[in-house]
Amino acid sequence: MTVGTNSSPGAATTAGAPVQGGPSVRTAGPADGAPALPAALASEALRAVPPQAGSRGAVAGGGDFAAEGPGFGIDPDTLPDGLVVADDTGRVICFNRAAARMTATDPAQALGTRIDRALPLEDLEGRRWWALTDPYGGLATRRGQPERNLLLPGGREVLVSASYIRTHPTGPVRRLVVTLRGTEARRRTERSHAELIATVAHELRSPLTSVKGFTATLLAKWERFTDDQKRLMLETVDADANRVTRLIAELLDISRIDSGRLEVRRQPVDIATAVGRHVQALTANGQAPERFLLSVSRPLPDLWADPDKIDQILGNLLENAVRHGEGTVTIGVSPHEKGTAVTVSDEGPGIPEESMGRVFTRFWRGSKRGGTGLGLYIVKGIVEAHGGTITVGRGPGGGAEFRFILPVSAPAYLTQ
Repeated sequence: MTVGTNSSPGAATTAGAPVQGGPSVRTAGPADGAPALPAALASEALRAVPPQAGSRGAVAGGGDFAAEGPGFGIDPDTLPDGLVVADDTGRVICFNRAAARMTATDPAQALGTRIDRALPLEDLEGRRWWALTDPYGGLATRRGQPERNLLLPGGREVLVSASYIRTHPTGPVRRLVVTLRGTEARRRTERSHAELIATVAHELRSPLTSVKGFTATLLAKWERFTDDQKRLMLETVDADANRVTRLIAELLDISRIDSGRLEVRRQPVDIATAVGRHVQALTANGQAPERFLLSVSRPLPDLWADPDKIDQILGNLLENAVRHGEGTVTIGVSPHEKGTAVTVSDEGPGIPEESMGRVFTRFWRGSKRGGTGLGLYIVKGIVEAHGGTITVGRGPGGGAEFRFILPVSAPAYLTQ
């Protein structure tokens, strides 16, 4: 399929040969013979418009895109990124709506203008980008410019990449295709990484300071302390070392979740027994036994899951209910049409309605009672790695209620 733009209203849409291995998108000036754009841009354009869209779409300045395929039409204004196309003379022949929004430029004024004036870009050192790159007069072997941060007038940053379209590998540039993207998503990622580093530094500093202080004191004044004092100090060091170990484990889990490398080693799991084991551990650590209510509806379907990961889910949810909730913590295990459902609810103040959508994001904290704010993010990642879902809402007692569903599944060797 070929999609073309025309530099003037009513100009005939020209058809070109498709790029090998995929459809092609091409821009055409008044004369025919314009080369096709890269297949990557074609794929992006096709994804931007659903099948069976209209066959023609408006282009800024009165041009249009036409499609030769049955029922496909590409309007550059539907693309999520800014698109600017210049002809072989360097004059703009396409300037879509996203580009107009990012640059605060009227498309009607941009069309027909030289691209260095329509897009007066500078690098972060204040140098004119078009003079540096020289797309029309530079090396004939260049195919474009990789994405980089550039500045628009007024100092606003934008991510810019360019493709040089030639009739043959070392021929003159016939079309210059520039894409623009906002930097908001990248900045959000950078802020998230900065927050992660700051959180890790803060969480590590406290236990490591304690460990260093107690060990230095014991080494310098060992004989001055009684056995009970030594034991207390060593128990504190041990607890702080465990805290550091947990934090490192959380960071590794986040890295695996973000990269899609979280491994699930499926084995038969008795989820009701696992819940009971966690409740016993909490009561052994000082929680009142009557604070927990376990309800199990049998028969439960066979559950194949990673036992360590299930323990991690249950430990996080129960610790969250004990630390941030109040009253009775109710744990329900029941069969579900998709597998096994587990709910954990408390009778505390609950989660504000406006915060429900942020519960499973990094660093979200429901209160000021400690924690890294990473536990629920990891829980969601583990549940989804098992093919399940997790939701949060308000429980019968008014507190928070977490509910996750694990699907019926089995190891690959049993299903083949």
